[in-house]
Amino acid sequence: MELKDDIIINAPQDVVYAALNDVDILKHCIPGCEELVKHSDTELEAKVVLKVGPVKAKFSGTVTLSPDAPPARFSLTGAGNGGAAGYAKGGAEVHLEAHPEGTLLRYTAKAEIGGKLAQLGSRLVQGTAKKLAAKFFSSFAEQVGGENAG
Repeated sequence: MELKDDIIINAPQDVVYAALNDVDILKHCIPGCEELVKHSDTELEAKVVLKVGPVKAKFSGTVTLSPDAPPARFSLTGAGNGGAAGYAKGGAEVHLEAHPEGTLLRYTAKAEIGGKLAQLGSRLVQGTAKKLAAKFFSSFAEQVGGENAG
């Protein structure tokens, strides 16, 4: 499954990049996030509760950040286990560029799922993933760009 989107955030590029590396901001923006711990500048551990259709699961996982060319570009990879519900793993490429209204954030994310989640059907899972991504980025834009975020 692949997700792509562009979001304009009403803040300078370096502020957006710093926010994408701020555990408190990320924890607030990730839907269902119960815990987010920074082990190093590139390693995070997360506990997230998600409901996909009839399946509700608590995922524990790790995220590795790779700052390719800060503050213009970075990538991340992650893997989580939801016990009987299954697993999820994937990654994202994030590009930031200056925009007249602040910063244009462009991302491409790929995910792979297994277990009960995979049995729910790709349409339901993809729809849920799109909603979660949209919720994360709208919340992130609000946190970073203030009231003028859009």
